Amino acid sequence: MDDEVRDEEQKGGMAATDRRTLLRTAGLAGAAGAALAGAMHGKFSLAPVTAAQAQTTAAMPKGVDKPWWPSKWGKDDEAGASNHITPAKVLDAAKWIKDGKIYKIGRVYEQGMPLFGARAFSLRIPGGPTGGPFGDNKLVYHDDFLATEISQTGTQFDGLGHIGIQMGKDGDKSEMRFYNGFTAAEISDAYGLKKLGAEKLKPLFTRAHLIDMVALKGGMMDAGQEITTADIKAALQKQNIPESDIKAGDAIMFHTGWGSLWMKNNDRFNSGEPGIGLDAARWVIEKDLALTAADTWAVEVVPNPDKSLAFAVHAELQTKHGILNHENLIFDELVAEKKYQFVYCFTPAPIKGATGSNGSPIAIT
Repeated sequence: MDDEVRDEEQKGGMAATDRRTLLRTAGLAGAAGAALAGAMHGKFSLAPVTAAQAQTTAAMPKGVDKPWWPSKWGKDDEAGASNHITPAKVLDAAKWIKDGKIYKIGRVYEQGMPLFGARAFSLRIPGGPTGGPFGDNKLVYHDDFLATEISQTGTQFDGLGHIGIQMGKDGDKSEMRFYNGFTAAEISDAYGLKKLGAEKLKPLFTRAHLIDMVALKGGMMDAGQEITTADIKAALQKQNIPESDIKAGDAIMFHTGWGSLWMKNNDRFNSGEPGIGLDAARWVIEKDLALTAADTWAVEVVPNPDKSLAFAVHAELQTKHGILNHENLIFDELVAEKKYQFVYCFTPAPIKGATGSNGSPIAIT
């Protein structure tokens, strides 16, 4: 038994068993494979590591046959699909606001929420109260201290410096490519990304379309169950939404029911998820959308039906096309009221060099 698997089993729970199974079925073998797996963090502890990778070969990654850079927004662009949010796009989206109702579609950040790998969330109020009393009016105050992977826990928005693809030999940072072809050698720094940080993204205010997969499938989807282009079209038809309604720069969101496990069965929630596969990702690219989102922790299907692939949709959408991603949203109120089209509004926290953003996205109808 590898050390990583033993550590996971000692922590207990279904997640440990499922991660072990996923790693083994992906071809993890020997000490070299264990060493590679030990470098994984967060949701990527579910990613397959092949025996070929353990030999650090320089083979081209699967699914990559040509460079994806420069971006259509220019060789120096760091904003990706947030460039869609022009004044014209904002005015067009605003036409959808009819009743002025606002829905919070982000989760509460709290200790005990589902986390991945060794990620942590710990809030402290130093002093209790932190300071005071001050002045004759005897004012006191509270501060808070938060220790967490602030852009990669809870409801999380993936920035463009989050996901890359290893080109060339494993470990060669000059060939570890991110959005617009930026390399790890150029952007990686212990004190924040030097390029593609969350502060480079533009505020998002765009039309959003919610795909109710629970209604289409007759219940909550299961881990490893893929959402296809055919599913999207069938759900749109069921919801009386013409596919032609979906315009460039819009957002597409998926209600799978998986979010119902949040804080109720975290082990199962962490063990995998339903989501879009490469077929649906190609549809997203063809539609030239700005963002994908879901009530799951990765938006894409885990494990991928092709067991040799690790988070291939992330790489296809974010790395190659600059299409953004929002994870762990909650759509219960919108679904209950059949509000399947709305304005999505979110501004990534401008933390210089961050890989993504926490925050509270809203839907406006």
